[in-house]
Amino acid sequence: MQIPIQIAFHGIDKSDAVENKIRERVDKLEQYSDRITSCRVVVESHHKSHSNMNTNAAPFHVTIHLAVPGEDLVVRRDPKEIKSHEDIQIALRDSFETMERRLKDYNQKIKHIDRRQEAQLVED
Repeated sequence: MQIPIQIAFHGIDKSDAVENKIRERVDKLEQYSDRITSCRVVVESHHKSHSNMNTNAAPFHVTIHLAVPGEDLVVRRDPKEIKSHEDIQIALRDSFETMERRLKDYNQKIKHIDRRQEAQLVED
């Protein structure tokens, strides 16, 4: 990655454990593509509670912005079911799994474009 990962917490206290988990997941994304130029992850809770890591807190919203050549891949996980993202680990897991699928789709698209360009060069 050309630019170091950016991690932001809004409405919740910064957590080293969560930040480390995010870094691990971004490292995993980099295994799927060496074309990633930057990554920004925002974890937020709109309703701050006294203990923001417990299951009685408001749901967590996770946004992942991945820059790759020619495209910006963005995942925004705003939970529709309140209970689905009350655990920050589940919110991160779901968000990164979605980004992993989007990155794989991007890679397929790039391979398809590369093959078309190769075919055009052979024809010329």
